[in-house]
Amino acid sequence: MDSSAEDHRATGRALREARTAAPYELAAVVSRAVDELGCSSGLVYLADLQQRVLVPLVPPVGAPTGDQVEFLPVDSTIAGRVFQHLEVLTQELHDGALRVWVPLLDGTDRLGVMAATVATGGELRSLMAGLEDLAWVLSELVVSKSRYGDALVRLRRQGEMGLAAEMQWALLPPLTFAGREVAVAGALEPAYAIAGDTVDYAVNQGQTCVAIFDGMGHGLTAAQLAVVAVSAYRNARRADAPLAATCEVIDGAVDAAFDGAAFTTGVLAHLDTTTGLFEWVNAGHPEPLLFRRGRLIRPLQVAPALPFGLWALRPDAHLEVGREPLETGDLVLFYSDGVVEARSPAGEYFGRDRLTDLVVRNLAGGLPASELMRRVVRALLEHQGGQLDDDATLLALEWRTERPA
Repeated sequence: MDSSAEDHRATGRALREARTAAPYELAAVVSRAVDELGCSSGLVYLADLQQRVLVPLVPPVGAPTGDQVEFLPVDSTIAGRVFQHLEVLTQELHDGALRVWVPLLDGTDRLGVMAATVATGGELRSLMAGLEDLAWVLSELVVSKSRYGDALVRLRRQGEMGLAAEMQWALLPPLTFAGREVAVAGALEPAYAIAGDTVDYAVNQGQTCVAIFDGMGHGLTAAQLAVVAVSAYRNARRADAPLAATCEVIDGAVDAAFDGAAFTTGVLAHLDTTTGLFEWVNAGHPEPLLFRRGRLIRPLQVAPALPFGLWALRPDAHLEVGREPLETGDLVLFYSDGVVEARSPAGEYFGRDRLTDLVVRNLAGGLPASELMRRVVRALLEHQGGQLDDDATLLALEWRTERPA
């Protein structure tokens, strides 16, 4: 039997074993699968919620081990580079063996990395292919098994999660998608205390729909407001309602739930992924920014409507739908006011100019949209001394047409 067939058998055995494995048993499944491939020292690292460190998944989670495995910072390790750039990297060990690092991706949503050691003289090309196949299977398992227990969810938390944030993370879609036609990437901070800000999207045939909301207030009420807004948005979107009708559904739901005592700003948008026509509405939210060929073109302006939940105050108001033809590679950036209004300890606003400059610099590096979002958030946190006073949310939408993912 050739080595590639043996690789597939090892991956298949891991998949069959994982069918009945509990979430906390995944590390052991991976370790055995790595050994069967002819490699050794298989380890899994998952990114924490803020994507600062890669946290080792050691069986059983939280139990002491004979050989303690350290957390790996995303910004200063080879594993972190694999996570940032979505590339397979190797490093030579003192005995001549190779340590192989492979990204873990749920589609294109970054989960972490997998590591394994390949002995000197091994069939490197075949073993690398086998490890990449195993990483693909493992990524799917991490996502699916997370629904059946708390071990993997706890692992990714490096702080105390508030109840409002718990509701928000349960509501969110995966924060990254990248396909041939479109890429979407989001980021929310403070990760453990987020409340009123949220995002949502749907990649459908011929059309990608995105939304960003910023609910008034903080804490549990703000989180409840976000749940109502997103649920109403999804309900209307899945009924194939146009933008104006979707806005009416959201406004009606917020008004019915809070009786005029709460509101949320927001931007809803549709991108025709065949023609590149971008349409949007704005309910009292900061204007999205259009980037083309690595530079800011302009804010996307329409006459803003009242925030959702307050439309009864102006029942005769006209809702303007903006239309903008995009070019291949264009990126639209949505953000909440907590981004530009974040203040340094000296009182200096982060500001739209700083945000724009940061996006332009990172676009020049050819980074994936998910890494662009991570770096913007890192800069935002540094500007405010590591802790945000208000929710700060970002969502990037890139029209790719038929470029490869």
